[in-house]
Amino acid sequence: MAKKIQGLLKLQIPAGAANPSPPVGPALGQRGVNIMEFCKAFNEKTKDKAGYRIPVVITVYTDKSFTFEIKQPPMTDLIKKISGVKTGSSNPLKQKVGKLSKEQIMEIVDLKIKDLNTDDREVAARIVAGSARSIGIDTEL
Repeated sequence: MAKKIQGLLKLQIPAGAANPSPPVGPALGQRGVNIMEFCKAFNEKTKDKAGYRIPVVITVYTDKSFTFEIKQPPMTDLIKKISGVKTGSSNPLKQKVGKLSKEQIMEIVDLKIKDLNTDDREVAARIVAGSARSIGIDTEL
């Protein structure tokens, strides 16, 4: 018989750096989950993605056990890392801070497509290009 789900938690945690301090500790503690067990498992799975904030969906069951699913880093983090930009533009319509080539956009699509709501690579490329434009980065699409 399947376990009964108590609830879902969605957090963004720095890769390989989960610790019992906020926001992880309080969010898991109020559900009765073993915080250190989660932190160790999360850090082990994400140690190769250092430097990114990683979205994670934690499923908590009524017997206080849990499972978690790790997603890809947020699109803007990937865009900034690949384009070499530290921060986005404060005024994206007037001030551009970088440029993405079509090859760089497709590289982001390859990483992020399973988290997007499409399976078509061209549609996914337009989604990435739109996100890049919204933070002040020009694209070749």
